[in-house]
Amino acid sequence: MAQNNNNEQLSLLALTKVRGVNAALLLQILEVAGSASQLFANIGNIHDMLPGASAKLIESLSDRSIFECAEKELEFTTSKGIRIISYNSDEYPYRLKECSDAPVVMYTMGNVNLNAAHVVSVVGTRRVTEYGKDICEAFVSDLARLLPDTLIVSGLAYGVDVCAHRAALKAGLPTIGVLAHGLDRIYPSAHRSVAKEMLQNGGVLTEYMSGTDPFKGNFLQRNRIVAGIADATVVVESPSYGGSLVTASLATGYSRDCFAFPGRINDKNSCGCNELIARNRAGLITSAYDFVEAMNWTPQNNNTPDEERELFPLLPPMEESVLELLRDHSDGLQINQIVIALDVPVGIIMSALFELEMKNLVRTVAGGIYRAIV
Repeated sequence: MAQNNNNEQLSLLALTKVRGVNAALLLQILEVAGSASQLFANIGNIHDMLPGASAKLIESLSDRSIFECAEKELEFTTSKGIRIISYNSDEYPYRLKECSDAPVVMYTMGNVNLNAAHVVSVVGTRRVTEYGKDICEAFVSDLARLLPDTLIVSGLAYGVDVCAHRAALKAGLPTIGVLAHGLDRIYPSAHRSVAKEMLQNGGVLTEYMSGTDPFKGNFLQRNRIVAGIADATVVVESPSYGGSLVTASLATGYSRDCFAFPGRINDKNSCGCNELIARNRAGLITSAYDFVEAMNWTPQNNNTPDEERELFPLLPPMEESVLELLRDHSDGLQINQIVIALDVPVGIIMSALFELEMKNLVRTVAGGIYRAIV
């Protein structure tokens, strides 16, 4: 039995190297042939198995070099502790299996359960603003309290992607990064340390063999996995173009739920989200609580954000005044602006801000600006 499994795995890897065949066609070939090993074992009778196969496809299937690539990849994955997840494996994500263009083989490192009770993809612009970061961190943090069995999925790219991964790690949620290249590298390299941390509670996933470079087209292909592997896709912040909107469109095409956080109408970094909402291509949410309710999921913790805050002792009057002022100014304020607005000495304001930061109610951002945490 083990020998048969190894032969099937090798045949599947070889099948992914067949030239000119996309994922959807590979799945169709597998369905007709029964299995990859059966397909190659009867290559001489390929016309009987695949009556509509072109001469070019038959030539590609008969090319023995694809097995040389498969054997080389099998050696690499074994030496690096990479798991190969085949389409017919119990470990294969069942949500993704519902998609007509799901990859027949994926490679993963880490300890994540791709069939977690709740799976949410969080995507957005690479040029995320402080507003977007706050939304992303608050959404993931609150989701961890409501549904601690949630898996967070994103693409390990700059901006919202890595913010979502970091927020998940901080909140104790497992998180998986779907890559557009082989597992012999991490791109961008600046996120290598984050990826390493993710291996302890989540991991990385790709459909590409080692040696595959992060070509532009691969990112668009990768997005279908991000969309298809999850129950829902949440767009945090996006301009009027970009990969996150492609992912949102794919999610809708797979009959997945799609949500977006709104932004100011004149903010170019939010116009993509606003457009998704305006055209009914995404539901409007302003918090994890909105999201969980829209998904009809039963939270393990029903506290609202206000109720969460009531778990803490009442704030002293000065801290409450500073916090309310910052809540009224979503872009944040510098200390001198707070001093002028409240007409209070700077020393008292600095002390109040310090206490609020310690209570995780306020954060400082670039330029010495203080903002209330969403």
